[in-house]
Amino acid sequence: MKCYDCLQEARSDAEGIGVCSQCGLATCENHARIRQVQVSRSVGLGPFRGYMARKLVCHACDLAGSTP
Repeated sequence: MKCYDCLQEARSDAEGIGVCSQCGLATCENHARIRQVQVSRSVGLGPFRGYMARKLVCHACDLAGSTP
């Protein structure tokens, strides 16, 4: 899988390391951004419990601020 942003820059040698969770395009280690997001879930009738999780986004989605 090749990085979409690298292909747009006419660099076809960069291998993708993952898929952006926002737009679904492949991204390489230079264009990938790892963000922490809070994930909540309810436990039965009790209170919500929050956890921190990692989310991979591409450089373009990170600049657009599309990560919630």
